[in-house]
Amino acid sequence: FAAESHVDRSLFAARRFVKTNIEGTLCLLEAARGAQEERGGEVRFVHVSTDEVYGDLGPEDPAFSEATPLDPRNPYSATKAGSDLLVQAFARTHGLRATVTRASNNYGPRQFPEKLIPLMITNAIDDLPLPIYGDGLNVRDWLWVEDHCEGVFAALTQGESGEAYNFGGDSERTNLDVVKGILSALGKPESLITYVKDRPGHDRRYAIDFSKAKRELGFAPKMTFEQGLERTVAWYRDHEDWWRPLKGKSFQDYYAEHYGRLGLEKS
Repeated sequence: FAAESHVDRSLFAARRFVKTNIEGTLCLLEAARGAQEERGGEVRFVHVSTDEVYGDLGPEDPAFSEATPLDPRNPYSATKAGSDLLVQAFARTHGLRATVTRASNNYGPRQFPEKLIPLMITNAIDDLPLPIYGDGLNVRDWLWVEDHCEGVFAALTQGESGEAYNFGGDSERTNLDVVKGILSALGKPESLITYVKDRPGHDRRYAIDFSKAKRELGFAPKMTFEQGLERTVAWYRDHEDWWRPLKGKSFQDYYAEHYGRLGLEKS
């Protein structure tokens, strides 16, 4: 699960993503291979990847399947694609029982507040601006974190070596719809929404076809997005002691630097 996963950060700190996501994955693969040789038995390895390795979809394009060619569009997704290929190479050349999982956007309690949903929730609680890139109509499929974990466990216990499995929430939403839902749940005005210049290489739409995982692993999301968002908003509202220290000075400094370096002024 460990990775550098924030696209915005990867745009000006790509080397850090290469070190963690590619070199880090290689270290884990070599350790797993060594453990397999020492024990004389089977070691299982699951690599948690992302739907972003597939690239970008148009409004009418079919959802990503495991057969969709990899076409990453930013440094984050490029390093994840590279690590995916390393995992599959170790499965084929060293006989390591390794599978790759590619999930849509996760959300839920305890997500670090640089991600869209917790950032918007915590900003709204404090009546701070809610920055939305471009027109806010970029589409993502949202997957409840516990549904994702069940999928990963199924891949660990039932997945075929060298195979990839997609996990989705069957919940495509525009970023603007997500943010408006958060404001509605908190009873905050939509005037808090602030549109900023779109970030470079911002993928327009992601959508996941998880029929293979459903067929082979019995995976299916249980949480609807509306239920999950309500639970997530309630958790952050009730656990300010958890997220406030994370949004301290270093976090604010990062965002000031981030907007400055990417030139994301209000549009």
